[in-house]
Amino acid sequence: MKNAGFSGKNDERTVFVSGKFNIIHPGHLRLLNFAKTCGKKLIVGLLEDDSEGVVLGIEDRLAAVKALEAVDEVVVIEKDGLNNILMKLKPAVVVKGQEYAGANNIEKDLVSSYGGRLLFSSGEVRFSSRDLIKKEIVRLESINLSINEDFAANFRIQSSSLSSKVKKFTEKNVLVVGDVILDEYIYCDPLGMSQEDPTIVVAPYDKKYFLGGAGIVAAHLRSLGAKANLITVVGSDLSADIVSQSAETYDLKAHFIVDESRPTILKQRFKSGGTTLLRVSHLRSHEISEDLISEMLHLFVRLIDEADCVVFSDFNYGVLPQVLVNKLIDLCQRRSTPFFADSQSSSQFGDISRYTGAEIVFATEREARLALNDQKSGLQSIANDLMKKANAGNLFLKLGPEGVILVSDKRKFETELLHSFNSNPKDVAGAGDAMLACSVLMNTAGASIWETGYLGSIAAGIQVSRNGNVPITIDELTKVLFP
Repeated sequence: MKNAGFSGKNDERTVFVSGKFNIIHPGHLRLLNFAKTCGKKLIVGLLEDDSEGVVLGIEDRLAAVKALEAVDEVVVIEKDGLNNILMKLKPAVVVKGQEYAGANNIEKDLVSSYGGRLLFSSGEVRFSSRDLIKKEIVRLESINLSINEDFAANFRIQSSSLSSKVKKFTEKNVLVVGDVILDEYIYCDPLGMSQEDPTIVVAPYDKKYFLGGAGIVAAHLRSLGAKANLITVVGSDLSADIVSQSAETYDLKAHFIVDESRPTILKQRFKSGGTTLLRVSHLRSHEISEDLISEMLHLFVRLIDEADCVVFSDFNYGVLPQVLVNKLIDLCQRRSTPFFADSQSSSQFGDISRYTGAEIVFATEREARLALNDQKSGLQSIANDLMKKANAGNLFLKLGPEGVILVSDKRKFETELLHSFNSNPKDVAGAGDAMLACSVLMNTAGASIWETGYLGSIAAGIQVSRNGNVPITIDELTKVLFP
């Protein structure tokens, strides 16, 4: 027997689970969480690499299982060595999945011989790791976007030109300012309808955190090869710690200003299967104090001189009050530093036009109408009016699954609809962030507005092809461009 952290001490409260654990999936989590409730100490036995059905190497599987909160120790089981492990550990309880309840369990007599119990978890482990691996491989290899070749032909967009612009991404240094958000995905099993009131009842079995807001915009920029500085406001809480860890993971230069009067913005999504059952936002949206405004301004002044451009990622939660925005724009204009603005309006408040003079303004139809207080005019009129009010160089009017309208002041308000490149999205969260980051780098690299929108749409298409707001990589981008 090889061991990985095995103490060798028998304990009547010890619980034992064994298996391949190729990929940790919801069935495994339910099994292990159930096992943990059957005793005090949970030991997991991993079958060695040459065992039947093992796909991933032992080191990867060890790391995955050790990382689970319910697991206390992990041991490696040599081929046909399960009985040896059980006799050495003599666990009080051995737990297996419910699907084994009617099978011939070879360890049953041995466990009974020393006074232990063999239990079966509630619910089946209804997943195949091999199937999941195959699906994951297919998913990674099948980012099949419906590229608009007519658009490329009309605006003379060539692969060689795009490639030369993409290669310049690594030369760019971008300063991102705005609201950082922590997105928490809570995965649940549906249990049914409450008998006491008409409420859906679920049982959470796993959760994952994703960096969002201005944080994920900076992470996209970094993942695409650029250098990225982030200035944002967080609370003094656990969410801020997770955001900080995420920033380190993505190699961001993050500058956090702590506001004791507000929590770090946390948005929870309760998901079952591919459906979001409920969204909960934990936030306060009052404007930051004058002292924090001064602190942000000081940081901005220190960092802007090394920046090729500035990105405002604004969710209208009080991190970027107008007095601060005016000063930051003035600093950009004095230094001839181009800036880009995306101002999302989750409520009935928000005015993207306040970022006067932006190189590109990014807005949804709803955000454009809010800025203009116009709910009746057609899209062409809305786009033109917003361009004039914001005095913007260009406008990307995002229409969700319909695509994006590109408007250029440099071409006398020439307008073009670019249809979405991904008509079958898995998770729309982060599409705008990916488009923003990629478009900023393309524009800064000297691309035309049409090339910029074209590659930005590809980035958005890649982003919505997977679950969770995860930064797209330069490799993913180039594989779509040059298959």
